[in-house]
Amino acid sequence: MVPPPPVSKPHVCLSTVLIMTSLVLMDAYLVEQSQGSRKLGICVMVAVGDICFLLVLRYVAIWVGAEVKTAKRGYAMILWFLYVFVLEIKVYFVYQNYKADRKSLDLIARKALTLLLSICIPALYVLLVATEHMEYVRTFKKKEDLRNRLFWVIVDMLDVLDIQANLWEPQKKGLPLWAEGIMFFYCYILLLVLPCVSLCEISMQGIGIVPHRMMLYPMLSMLTINITTIFIRGSNMVFFRDARVSSIFMGKNMLAIGMKVCMFVQYQRHRHHTPPGPDPQQSTPAQPPAGLRKARDQPGCPEELAQDNT
Repeated sequence: MVPPPPVSKPHVCLSTVLIMTSLVLMDAYLVEQSQGSRKLGICVMVAVGDICFLLVLRYVAIWVGAEVKTAKRGYAMILWFLYVFVLEIKVYFVYQNYKADRKSLDLIARKALTLLLSICIPALYVLLVATEHMEYVRTFKKKEDLRNRLFWVIVDMLDVLDIQANLWEPQKKGLPLWAEGIMFFYCYILLLVLPCVSLCEISMQGIGIVPHRMMLYPMLSMLTINITTIFIRGSNMVFFRDARVSSIFMGKNMLAIGMKVCMFVQYQRHRHHTPPGPDPQQSTPAQPPAGLRKARDQPGCPEELAQDNT
């Protein structure tokens, strides 16, 4: 099957440039961390991997560009899964190299790695959602409500990346090996799955998208990010004396739990008090009361009929 031409070529080009730039920069970290004869072998290996990924990206990005103005985000989910899968594998090797060479305290390079991930991963998610291309969302209020929902997804990504960055940024005392492994792969799974859940929720809503009914991601993120990361950071702070724990994100998660619980309660009340039936925006105009219809349908008095006939 020949894929349809992309609806938005700038969208395809921008997403491709963003993906390949972030992957090439991660390759630069891997090559720079290698020494001696290994550097040439690593350089050839990552170059071949990027070329293979670019061949796959060529077709997937075209399909993503073809659906950008539609209500579907199926290929966007595939592209996100492929990108995060490959990127996090490279991040894992960079993290292991930093762990093996604890004497190297290149603080700027480690902070730059965190900054790179904090920009590229949320930026690609914003491009894949493409709220500006959702022409079927006509009301400004509904589009702004959708943007607010997506902003929570971005903040959750930064929260997960902050936990993951604790593994390669300098620490006075490292965590146990098993704790580091659990933290890395738990963050890996969250980055891989939760944005796909958000894209799937947008796709399932279709043309008649109603942002306040998108409750799957908020409830899932409350359990897997807001509640769980509080325990992760609290355990690192109490048991392992980790000075890198972000108290700001702990406060953010506590506030997010309260806001999401209130949002869920309000949604349940609204659903119980709203009578079942078609969407009010798509329903037919309201019919007049029965008394008015009866009075309107009755024939006029004889005097009025006589005047009409003269």
